[in-house]
Amino acid sequence: MSELLLEIFSEEIPARMQKQAAADLARLVGDALKTAGLETKSLTAFGGPRRLTLVADGLPKAQPDTAEERKGPQVGAPEQAVQGFLRAAGLTSLDQAEQREMPKGMFYFAVTTKKGRPTAEVLKDIIETALAQLPWPKSMRWADKPTRWVRPLHSILCVLDGKVVPVSFGGLTAGNATRGHRFLAPAVFAVKNFADYKARLKTAYVLVDPAERSAIIADTLVKLAAKESLTVQDDLGLLAEVTGLAEWPVPLLGTIDAAFMHVPAEVLTSAMRKHQKYFTLITKQGAFSPRFGVVANMETADKGKAIIAGNERVLRARLSDARFFWDQDKKRTLESRLPKLEERVFQAKLGTMRAKVDRIAALAGYLASPIGADAEQARRAALLCKADLSSDMVGEFPDLQGVMGRYYALAHNEQEDVADAIAEHYSPLGPNDSCPTAPLSVVVSLADKLDSLAGFFAINEKPTGSKDPYALRRAALGVIRIILENKLRLPLLAAFEFAIGGYNGLAQDSAREKVSREILDFFADRLKAHLRDKGVRHDLVSAVFALGDEDDLVRLIARVEALAGFVASDDGANLLVAYRRAANIVRIEDKKDNVTYSGDIADGDLGAPEASALLSAIGTVEATVTPALAKEDFTAAMGALASLRQPVDTFFDKVKVNADDPTQRVARLRLLSRIEAAMNKVADFSKIEG
Repeated sequence: MSELLLEIFSEEIPARMQKQAAADLARLVGDALKTAGLETKSLTAFGGPRRLTLVADGLPKAQPDTAEERKGPQVGAPEQAVQGFLRAAGLTSLDQAEQREMPKGMFYFAVTTKKGRPTAEVLKDIIETALAQLPWPKSMRWADKPTRWVRPLHSILCVLDGKVVPVSFGGLTAGNATRGHRFLAPAVFAVKNFADYKARLKTAYVLVDPAERSAIIADTLVKLAAKESLTVQDDLGLLAEVTGLAEWPVPLLGTIDAAFMHVPAEVLTSAMRKHQKYFTLITKQGAFSPRFGVVANMETADKGKAIIAGNERVLRARLSDARFFWDQDKKRTLESRLPKLEERVFQAKLGTMRAKVDRIAALAGYLASPIGADAEQARRAALLCKADLSSDMVGEFPDLQGVMGRYYALAHNEQEDVADAIAEHYSPLGPNDSCPTAPLSVVVSLADKLDSLAGFFAINEKPTGSKDPYALRRAALGVIRIILENKLRLPLLAAFEFAIGGYNGLAQDSAREKVSREILDFFADRLKAHLRDKGVRHDLVSAVFALGDEDDLVRLIARVEALAGFVASDDGANLLVAYRRAANIVRIEDKKDNVTYSGDIADGDLGAPEASALLSAIGTVEATVTPALAKEDFTAAMGALASLRQPVDTFFDKVKVNADDPTQRVARLRLLSRIEAAMNKVADFSKIEG
C-alpha cells in the first residue's frame, strides 16, 4: 500500500476560504480515486495560511485489472459477420473467442483483460484535474497562463511513497520540497512522506493541522487570561479566522488605554474584533476588562513585547475614531436623526427607511394590545428603532445597529423599555440567537419583520429556490420563534392584512387577503422546517394548516401535538387506514357516477344494523368534537375520533358498501363521506403520510 502527499504552496490564502478549499480538494481527489478504482484507507486535507495539504494513505500500487466482454454473432453465422466481430474485438482467430449457450442459441464472446495503470500515472491526471476544478469563491489569473488560483502559486509538492509524481499546474511542476515559516524558517527542504513532512514543518515553525493551531490559540489565551483572573469571551468565528492567519500562533495579551474605557464595551469589542482580530477579555462577573488577546505569527527574543506595544499603538488610533464617533453621536437625539432616514432607501418599490419606521410604528400600535404592551411606548420605540442607522458609529460599525440606538436613547432619557426594544428589535438574527421576551421588544421586533414580509410579498419579491436576497425566510422564522417561545395568541392573517395596508396603494383590498394567504403558506413551510428540527412530522403540520382557517401558531402546535399522539396510538393508526379506505371508495364512486356523495342520510336507507351503529357513532363524535375544538381541547377531540375505530372496523367487516339496492348504496357512500367530514373537522387526514 502507498501514501500520497500533496501540497500546493502559495501566497496567503484568505482565512475564510481555507476550510472549504481543503474540503473541496479532498472531495475532488477522493471521488476521482474511487472512480479510478483506487480505494484509500484514509484521505485528509488541511488548509493553512500559505498551503493546502492532502494526504491519502493505503493506495494500491496500480489500478485493478479489468475484464471487458463483447458479445459476437451466433455460432454458424456468415463469415462476414464473424470477421467483423474479430476485428472489432481485436482478435485474430475464433480460437481466441469463447462460445456460450444463450436462450436463443450458442454465441461467440470476446473476453479481453485490460491491465490497470500504475497509481502514480493515474494520480497525475487526477490531481491536475482536481486543481483546475477547485471552486474558489474568488480567484486570480495571470496574463501568461490560463490557470486560475486564489493567490500566486510558488510550488507544488507531490510524492507517492517518497517518489515524485510530476504533477503540472499553473506553470509549475511538482517536486519533493517545501519550505517553512516565511520569516522564522524560510529555507527549502525535501520530505519523504506525511509524517516526515509534518515533523519537519513543525521544526520550521509551521503547524499543518488547523485543529492543532486552534487548540493552541484557545488554550494559551485561557491560561494567560486566568493569570489575571480574567476569561476569554467566546468567539468561535474569530478563533476560526485567526487560526487561518497564523502558521505558528503565539497568543499574547495587550492593554487598552484607560482613556477609552468610557466608550461602550460593544464598540470596543467590535473595533478590536473587526479591524484588529483581537479577543475580548472579561472579568469573572462578565464585565468588559481593559485587556485584549492578540495572536502573533512570530516568536521573538523579547517574548512579544515589541509586538504587544505595536498592537497597542495601532489600537489607540483605531479606538480614537470610535471615541470621537461616540462623543459626537451623543450630542444629538435619535428623533433628530429621523429626517436623515428619508435619504436611505429601504427598497426601490417600497420607499425609504423613514417610511418604513412610520409603518412599523403603526403596526406596533396595532400589535401592542394582544401582546400586552403599552401602545404609546410601542409606537415610540418603533419610530426610533432605525434612527441610529444615520449615526457615525453605526456607519463605521454596522454590526452595532440597534445596540447604539439603545445607548443613544438612554443618553437622552428615553424610557428603559423603549431603549431595550430598540436594541432587541433585530432579534433573533439566526437559529442560535435568543428571542426577545419583554412585551415592548417583542412588539417592535414582530412589527419590523411583518412589515418586511408584507411589503416584499406584495411586490412579488418572494424567495425562490436557494435565493432569498431580502432574508425573508429568516424573518418568517424569527416571527415563528417569537410567537412560539413567548406563547403569543396572535391571529396572523389579520396582522398580515394590517401590515400590507401600511403600504398605501400597493395592494387593493381584494389583493390583501390573497397576499396574506401567500404569506401564511410561506409560514407553513418555515414552520415545517422549524419543527422538523425538533422531531415533529411535517405532514401533521400540513394536515392542520390544510384546514384553511388556522393562523394561531400556538393553537396550531397544540393541535399538531394532539394529532401526533393520536396517529401514534393503535386506534389512531387503524382509524387512519379506515379513513383512507373510505376516502378512496368515495372518490372512485364520485368519479364513476359523476356525482358527489354527500348529504343527509336516512337511517332506514342504510339497510344494515352495523351501518346504523356507525351513523349513530359519527353523530356522537360530531357532538363531542365541535365543542372540544371550540374549547381548544384537542386531546378530547382526538379521543372522540378514536371511539370511531370499532364501529368503522365492524362496518367494513360486515357491510357491502356498493350494495345491490341503489338506495342502500347511496346511503352507505354518504356514510363514508360523513366519516371523512367528521375527521376533517380536526385535521385534513388526507395529508398524513404512512
